Formats: sequence, structure tokens, C-alpha cells
Amino acid sequence: EERPQFPGASAEFAERLEFIQPNVLAGIPVYRVMDRQGQVLRPDEDPQLPKEQVLKLYKTMTLLNTMDRILYESQRQGRISFYMTNYGEEGTHVGSAAALDASDLVFGQYREAGVLLYRGYPLELFMAQCYGNASDPGKGRQMPVHYGCPERHFVTISSPLATQIPQGGSCPSPCPPSPLRVHLSPGARGASEGILGGFGGFGRQVERYSCWRWRWVRGVWRGRFSPSGFPAAARGPGYGLLSIRVDGNDVFAVYNATREARRRAVAENQPFLIEAMTYRFYLPFPPFPRIFLLFSSIGHHSTSDDSSAYRSVDEVNYWDKQDHPISRLRHYLGRRGWWDEGQEKAWRKSSRKMVLEAFEQAEREPKPPPHLLFSDVYREMPPRLRRQREELERHLETYGEHYPLQQFQK
Repeated sequence: EERPQFPGASAEFAERLEFIQPNVLAGIPVYRVMDRQGQVLRPDEDPQLPKEQVLKLYKTMTLLNTMDRILYESQRQGRISFYMTNYGEEGTHVGSAAALDASDLVFGQYREAGVLLYRGYPLELFMAQCYGNASDPGKGRQMPVHYGCPERHFVTISSPLATQIPQGGSCPSPCPPSPLRVHLSPGARGASEGILGGFGGFGRQVERYSCWRWRWVRGVWRGRFSPSGFPAAARGPGYGLLSIRVDGNDVFAVYNATREARRRAVAENQPFLIEAMTYRFYLPFPPFPRIFLLFSSIGHHSTSDDSSAYRSVDEVNYWDKQDHPISRLRHYLGRRGWWDEGQEKAWRKSSRKMVLEAFEQAEREPKPPPHLLFSDVYREMPPRLRRQREELERHLETYGEHYPLQQFQK
């Protein structure tokens, strides 16, 4: 029997003219470990994490949720300029962070705070960054949620879409001390960027890529990015990437996929693509077990967005009542006898206290001195920046009474 001999083609001949219609192809299956009630479906897929680690997963997810609520409300009160919550995506952050080595370099997108929180980034620094105060490692130069931490191997976040792809591709190989080159998380909208195609092919040829983690967030009309319903994972095979689609509301599914991709990336020196399917919520969930009965809120893209313009209340109600990454893990903990209502109430109270203490500390701190606006751009400050700095200093000396200089360090 004749078969095509074209280089790179693995297929059969067809004698009937027939175009492939994207709307009739079967979708890629979504890998999961637990059902929505926290029941493990296949015992051999259970990662069998110890109690202490599962509790760390849960506490990190709920602490992130609490921090989100307080910072979101603080923006609405005019205390910070901008904020982006992580509601509904906690499982993708924490599941992947737990599966990586602590020294693996992460290029995160603008909704990635859970990775840093799992790695031990202090609440005080989250708050300092959002307030842009003197304790902010970025010296108040970045917009809120652009976190970064060299000590925790987390590259500073940037808002433009899919910048993680060329950044990761340009990363030195390897990135000591970790054998893993990079872990990229371009986010849902990164799948719509043209850079995906260029670096998709390029990443297969070099040793620098390890794992791309996409999150497909159903908080946006799907047709904007993929009318056929075939987003990121379907594109991977065309670029030679081993790909999988996982249930992003299942922290164990994200953990298993990331752990296996990392293992094989290091052992086989090839890239992987993980697409996690999630849904972005608005307000944090109420205490278990009344998780989906009290809220029918709409999750906004950011504090500058009104998501009611592009999704219905019925759609949000469905997800509120059916699934949430934190509730699924809470169900699992309950089944194992590792968590009860008393522990839940105590943790909620103590975690909120921790966040509020960090919040109040950040609010009391002054802003960095204005002259830092010009430093750290070049190794040696060029004459034009020195002139600009001197002009600003003279201006503030003359007209300082018109500015809130008391809020800044001298």
C-alpha cells in the first residue's frame, strides 16, 4: 500500500476531496484527578502528597484569596491605583508551584501571585509592591501586581501579553542552580499573540525551553481567541511540543502534569505545553460547605474592567454553583479527615489578621524619594538623566508646597 513519503508527514493518502472542519473535530480531553466533590477517580493518579503538603496547598490558595479581597477593596477605596485578582485560578498557581523545584526559574504573567506566595514571598512585600512604598523592592516604579523576586527565582511580571515567551527563550541555558531551564506562564490571552508561532517552532530547536503553562480562563468570550474551541493545547503538536489539557480547578491534575513535564523536560531535554482550563471568579468563596450557594458574582479582568459586558449572570451562576479549585481541595481534605469546620474558621480568622497587619504596615510606610525615579536605568547615569534629576529637584524646591512631599522619604 502506498503511503506519503513527504518529509515530516505521518499520514495516509485520501482520494476524496474533503476539507477539515474545525467545528466537527473532537476536542482535546481534559485531564483530571478529582471530581467536583473531591473524590479521587483513579487511585493510581492520586499524587499521594503528605498531609502537611496538601494543607500547605490549601492554606496558600485561601490566603491568596483573602489577600485578593482586601487589595481589591482597597483599590475601590482609592488606596492603591490598580489591582488584578486571582479568583478561580488558585489551583493553577499552587499546583504548578508545588511540582517545580524551588530553584526553577518562573516567567509568570500578571495573574501569578500564588506561585510567589507558595514559595514563601512575604505578605508585607506583596503589599509594599501594590502600594509602591519605600519597602517595595522595585522602589515604587512598577504598577501594582508586577511582583518579582530573584531569591525565589521569579522573574518580574510584565503586563504586555506573551512577553514570557521571548524572555524565556533568551534565558541563558541552563539557569543555575536548577537543571530546568524555564517555566513559562503566558496566560490565556497569550495564545492570541503572534509571538506564539515564532517561538513555538524555535523552542523545539533549543535547550532553553522546558514547560509552557497556559491557562484558558473562561471569563472572556472564547471566540475572541479561538472560535473553534481549540486554544493552546491543540497548537502544541504542530510545533513539536508534547501537550496536555488539564482541569485547572483540580490542583492535583495541575500538579501531576507539571511534575511529569518537568521530569521529562530535564531527562529528555524537550519542551512541554500544559493548558489549564479555569474560570475567573469575582468575590472569594464563603466558608465551606456553603461555597456555591451565597455568591453569584462576576469576575472582572481587573479593577479597570466590567465583565458583565461580555458574559451573562447565568453563566457565572453555573460555575459558582458547580466548581471552584478551593472547594474541590476542601472536599478532598474533608474526605481524608484532615480538615474540619473548626479549623476552617480559625484559619480564616488568622489569615485575615495576617493580611490586614501587612496591609496596615504598607499603608503607613512612606513612598520612596522622588530622585530614585532616575536611578538603576543605566550602569552610569548619562548626562541627560542627571539634568532631568536636577531639574526635578529645583522644581520641587520651588513648588514643593503643591505636592504631597510629606508622603515621600527625604
